[in-house]
Amino acid sequence: MENRWMQRDASEARSAFMQKVYAWMFSALLITAGVAYLSASSSTIIGLVYSSGFGVFPLIIAELALVYYISSRIDRLSSDRARLLFFIYAALNGVTLGIIFLVYTSGSIYNTFLITAAMFGLMSLYGYMTKKDLSSIGNIAFMALIGVIIASVVNMFLNSEALYWIISYVGVILFTGLTAYDTQKIKHMYEVTAHDPEGVNKVAILGALTLYLDFINLFLYLLRFFGRRD
Repeated sequence: MENRWMQRDASEARSAFMQKVYAWMFSALLITAGVAYLSASSSTIIGLVYSSGFGVFPLIIAELALVYYISSRIDRLSSDRARLLFFIYAALNGVTLGIIFLVYTSGSIYNTFLITAAMFGLMSLYGYMTKKDLSSIGNIAFMALIGVIIASVVNMFLNSEALYWIISYVGVILFTGLTAYDTQKIKHMYEVTAHDPEGVNKVAILGALTLYLDFINLFLYLLRFFGRRD
């Protein structure tokens, strides 16, 4: 009986941890969406960032630097500072993504978001509930991600429509699989740090960042299929 109660307490603690991960991830998505909409509505930001392709590059570099900094120094950062940096990253990403409101209709963006949320929710639930080891998916996804990055760079010069759609299909499959894999990985990371409250908070932030990236990338690839241009 005592062992059963201990298992129940552990399960409830793990569920509470995952709720925190999703809450911070959802908060970051709200920040990104709000900043993106406001950026697209600002003639000043449109002029500084979107009118010239070079205006986006400093933001992208800053975003990559923040993701690397948070991921590599999570052990040294306090959970509060890590969360603040995560939200700053979400805001910067919102500025970068504001251009989608200038390219696609608001209705198609909203519909794509709902489709993304449904796919993400199902795959994340699968990753959390399944007993199957998804490590093999992680290894395949990593190789696929390298391939997608290289193909995307190459297609910047080739401008091949066929390659564009191949990359799009692979991107959707890639980040759908990564959602399940990363959810399972985050659950395992929690079990390692469950005895350390501060460590649990840090893992929750890192997990929220990871799933946030999966969601955003999945959304952007799906937008290629479901987005309708003005």
